[in-house]
Amino acid sequence: MRSSPLADRMRPTALSDVVGQRHLLAPEKILYNMIQNHTVSNMIFYGPSGTGKTTVANIIAKSIGRQLYKLNATTAGVSDIKEIFKELDGLGGTLGGILYLDEIQNFNKKQQQSLLEYIENGKLILIASTTENPYFYIYNAILSRSNVFEFMPILPDDMIPALQRACRFLAEEMSVSVNIGDDVIYHIAASSGGDVRKALNALELAVNASSPNASGDIAVSMQTAAEATRNRNLRYDRQGDDHYDILSAFQKSIRGSDPDAAVHYLARLVEAGDLQSIIRRLLVIAAEDIGLAYPQAIAIVKACTDAALQLGFPEARIPLAEAVLLLANAPKSNSAVCAIDAALSDIRNGDPGAVPDHLKDAHYGGAAKLGRGLTYLYPHSYENHYVQQTYLPEALEGRCYYTPGPNKNEQASAQYWQNIKKK
Repeated sequence: MRSSPLADRMRPTALSDVVGQRHLLAPEKILYNMIQNHTVSNMIFYGPSGTGKTTVANIIAKSIGRQLYKLNATTAGVSDIKEIFKELDGLGGTLGGILYLDEIQNFNKKQQQSLLEYIENGKLILIASTTENPYFYIYNAILSRSNVFEFMPILPDDMIPALQRACRFLAEEMSVSVNIGDDVIYHIAASSGGDVRKALNALELAVNASSPNASGDIAVSMQTAAEATRNRNLRYDRQGDDHYDILSAFQKSIRGSDPDAAVHYLARLVEAGDLQSIIRRLLVIAAEDIGLAYPQAIAIVKACTDAALQLGFPEARIPLAEAVLLLANAPKSNSAVCAIDAALSDIRNGDPGAVPDHLKDAHYGGAAKLGRGLTYLYPHSYENHYVQQTYLPEALEGRCYYTPGPNKNEQASAQYWQNIKKK
């Protein structure tokens, strides 16, 4: 009975068998050279699951002849690190050890600080891994003492050799012939979201779910592979980098007026079932990126998102797609967000001054004695409902926050007020 996952049973033991990460592990690349030269120092491996972080740590320890100690920060504590250090002290003149600390972001600041005393004398090299951005989650003192290496999702073409090797491994392990077509192999690779572990698990599932023929040989069909890979290609964490990266790409695609890319990222969010994030971002986009170029957009988007809330998935995807395509194809203006941010900057960076007396509330007894509202001019009493008077505080008089965008709607409004104010 095979109890461990296929990815663990056939984990590579040499750099030549590691797939992907050529920006780090190709000959003459920095991490490759560090390993070959035995000049390994404290490192942080940052990247999605299933991209080779643990495998490379194993290979590093083996290549430089150091004992590898593995801890997971979700369950380990400082006491576990102390025990490792005591063991190293008891080994006398050995080269020292490597601590592979998985999911280091789960250590709090105090726990991370405690690592410093153990990694600074060189006896214990730290290789920490994280799926979260280390510059958000890892203590600066550890970052400054470590080299950060980003592991990227594995491309389908790079993953194919690992799947082919897995087929041979399973055939030998099961003592049968395992036949999988190139198209099926590619489907599994393309459906894994760049995660080799997911791809290998899907492959093993597909093989185990395929009935042997009369000769005992196993052939995996496309239908079986499709069932084994269902929902495996989506990489999404509502609290992690993927969440914010996809939302960022979603908004930037709409802002860039690319409806195809916008619908693509919408589909990722829909597949993840993240309705609230979609709605919030669409309403922001309607005001921030379309704004006064098409002010009706926010009302339409609000109607679409309300409909999505009432419908729920899967039907919610339809009004959401309508809203996304409307915004992507709408004229763009960021004049509103620029105006409010400029005004906020003045308020936050100095004394904005008092509200002018003629604009202050005058609806109470004694207001006139304080000089409130005495010289206020009521615009509706004048031609075109406009009269020249000062509205900004004296300290900011003449300051311009709003600049009309170069679109038909705002230019027409600007021309209207230019003509009125000239009179």
